[in-house]
Amino acid sequence: MHGRPRKAYKPEEEAASAAKAAKLRALQSQFMANHHNKIYTKEAVDLSTKLLEINPEAYTAWNYRKLAVEDKLSRIESDPDLVKTILDEELRVVESALKQNFKSYGAWHHRKWVLSKGHSSVGNELRLLDQFQKLDTRNFHAWNYRRFVVELTKRSEQDELEYTDDMIGSDFSNYSAWHNRSVLLSSLLTRKADGFLPNKKIPDEYKLVQNAIFTDEDDQSGWFYHLWLLDQTVNVETPLLTSSWPLHGSRINLSAGCSNGSFSKLTTFGSESGSFPLVLYFDQAVCGVSSSTVTIDSELKGNEDLVWEPVSKKNSQVSCVWVARLKYISSEPCFGKEYKVKVRVGNSPGIVSSRGCNFSASYEFVFTAHVHDTVEESSQDGIVSWKDGFDIWDAESKDLNALATLDRSNAQMDSKWRQEAIAEEIDLFRELPDSKIGKLTLARLLMAKAMISDDAVKGVHYNEILELCKDLMALDSSHYQYYKDEHSVALLRKVTSSTEDLSGHLFRCRNMNNSVCLRLNNLSLSRIASVEKLLFVQMLDLSHNELHSTEGLEAMQLLSCLNLSHNRIRSFSALDSLRHLKQLRVLDVSHNHIGEHSVDTTRYLCSSPLSNSEWPQDEVGSQMPSLVTKYWDAYFVLRDLNLKQLDITGNVIAGDEFSSFVLQVVPKLVWLDGKKLEI
Repeated sequence: MHGRPRKAYKPEEEAASAAKAAKLRALQSQFMANHHNKIYTKEAVDLSTKLLEINPEAYTAWNYRKLAVEDKLSRIESDPDLVKTILDEELRVVESALKQNFKSYGAWHHRKWVLSKGHSSVGNELRLLDQFQKLDTRNFHAWNYRRFVVELTKRSEQDELEYTDDMIGSDFSNYSAWHNRSVLLSSLLTRKADGFLPNKKIPDEYKLVQNAIFTDEDDQSGWFYHLWLLDQTVNVETPLLTSSWPLHGSRINLSAGCSNGSFSKLTTFGSESGSFPLVLYFDQAVCGVSSSTVTIDSELKGNEDLVWEPVSKKNSQVSCVWVARLKYISSEPCFGKEYKVKVRVGNSPGIVSSRGCNFSASYEFVFTAHVHDTVEESSQDGIVSWKDGFDIWDAESKDLNALATLDRSNAQMDSKWRQEAIAEEIDLFRELPDSKIGKLTLARLLMAKAMISDDAVKGVHYNEILELCKDLMALDSSHYQYYKDEHSVALLRKVTSSTEDLSGHLFRCRNMNNSVCLRLNNLSLSRIASVEKLLFVQMLDLSHNELHSTEGLEAMQLLSCLNLSHNRIRSFSALDSLRHLKQLRVLDVSHNHIGEHSVDTTRYLCSSPLSNSEWPQDEVGSQMPSLVTKYWDAYFVLRDLNLKQLDITGNVIAGDEFSSFVLQVVPKLVWLDGKKLEI
């Protein structure tokens, strides 16, 4: 582990191991008889001691000793000296076992248990740990136990930080010391202890880790700590609202059925349910988004008790994306009118990140909703084509400038010291000789720089990142997919970084009432990113890429048409995020790899009905139980969608049986594989 090679056993060592195993089997048989019969005599306990001297990993023996200790303590009166004698003996046995195996889980856990009884001296523990950690400086068991003891002794975090200084100073390769340092600094920086302000302390830490990296650039310990420092530099503790839809100052056109707008309008939206989504996108997962923390002022009736829902897996109440559905068709006529809607986020406390930080940067946005009094005949009766009927969006359009809003987190972040720290690191790593880890770190630094830079220079940074990722894919084929994903992230951030780049991919679809279409096809994308800047998109073309999953698309609540043809999707489980898209009507997953692999671990991203006997069985489940069992991943995804057009041709799974199954699961389907269904 961590670069230490394993040594092959010599013949004499193998013989000694065989003799040890024979002795162990004999002791274990006798010990188990004592354990089952609850015999806690001195002889029986001594036998467990011998067993643990040979095999410190005999977890049952440690549990037996706990029971024996409890039995002894129950038989004596409250005599502190006797209690101390019993517990000190346990500590002695543990120490002996640890000399046999420093990394024995059972031994370390037993020592914790003994100390938790409260009658043993903890003052000796740090001295003992010093001895153990000199013998094996990177033993993470000892470091975990050290944190336990430090908490008991109330030793200050500053003192422990000095201890990591000493350990790192004697061995730059001490991964555990670097890790413990990150744990301590996280706590000190969070509570802003004296002398531990991020803008002062983090630049000092960069200098410390530079010594380690440039002393031995092949050692991983310093690199991991540098990555942690970069994360502390870029990420802000308090959650921020990155983007939202509708946009501030925008006008949306609403109708009762489909979109009813013209090219000059910014966004048109139609819904059969008579509601449209309000979307909040935070830079980190938060909870507590509700009608009390997000207030809405509007003349639209029926929105007094608006419900906010997290867009997350497995019904988690923590998410980056939160959605509420604002009604615009109610019992009272409201057609032909314009309504101002004001949304205030964070006026009242309650929005909290998963790390326990409160959302404090309150934000307000206002938009206009125009409700039409006419409803055009739905264009969805005709097939949606991805080839014809698209108009290029004018790069100078005011509509486009309104859509390409700045990332709000940049404006709200104290970025001067962060920019300076990252800039210094970039200059330093440009001087490092070419290496895989050096190129990767430089790419990460440039990505961080781009995130907090002005739009004018973002593209330059992203271009260099893309070149570095290409170099890494060529240099290190064993991690090719990781670099490929990073390349995709950088490319998508470049596309969304400016109106000039974005305009080359934006279109209006005439046949879909001028819906906003974003074409990201033929870009060799393997991962989806920057969706927080694409919340306005209604049609998305991701065809002819290398995607394995749709993770991230769940935030695009306006999405009605999605083209995923000619990708590398292997199962319907990889489409699980689409279940959150209530407006999705057109889906093309043709020419993927669905059904091609007999064993596909991505199928288990969503729960199988076979794993839960209480899954709610609907009409399809009762009529076609064998097919639901066979195609359960497709069933769980498709049944939550309200599709009218689906293309699955070109997949192994496609065929008459699956097509008939789809028709039962998606009863409102009009088009399947390019053919209109007879209704």
